[in-house]
Amino acid sequence: MPNLENLKEQAKQYLRWHRERYYPVAAEIRAVLPRFQHLDDNQILEASFKLSDAQELVARQNGIEGWQALKSGADAMTTQIKPTPHPVLSSISAQLFVTDIKTSCDFFTSKLGFAIDFVYGDPPFYGQVIRDKARLALRVICEPVFVGDIRTREHLLSASIAVDTAAEIKQLFLDFQAAGVHFHQTLKKEPWGARNFIALDPDGNLILFAGPAG
Repeated sequence: MPNLENLKEQAKQYLRWHRERYYPVAAEIRAVLPRFQHLDDNQILEASFKLSDAQELVARQNGIEGWQALKSGADAMTTQIKPTPHPVLSSISAQLFVTDIKTSCDFFTSKLGFAIDFVYGDPPFYGQVIRDKARLALRVICEPVFVGDIRTREHLLSASIAVDTAAEIKQLFLDFQAAGVHFHQTLKKEPWGARNFIALDPDGNLILFAGPAG
């Protein structure tokens, strides 16, 4: 059932159509309101038709004999309807295309400090690694996804991961450097105020790590 405001607007619309001699409304009135059933279109449009008549028309169209009963039902439904909650996106996971799950998991756990969340398949073809709130999904693809060296030439990132402070981004770079990680871009300050670096995984995925410049 529509809410009460919509029902009121419908009744007002029928009243306007009758006053404007909109012929299609005559057929609706004759079909629904018993006292108009013996009249033709012109007679209906000439006859007195008040807001209460329009309201009764709307009520009967909704299967209810009178406007007050319809109004009470609409009010009750309105009070029972709970507001729709605003959806909140609680997490995000980038997906990396890899050729071997074990090799990728070893890299992320031993070099980048991630932990294995899960590995799926027999043989494994899908998995996820996590570190704090960062999640990276790993999907095995046996055929080339990118043409040649386009990723390094065009700096096509596979994932972006952020930290909150300048000290953290510097320490993260030093940790990765000490672990023997290969970089597409070493730590640098960008013109827009961020400080970041780009690590390369065994499959050539470019992973951006970014933080404030400080």
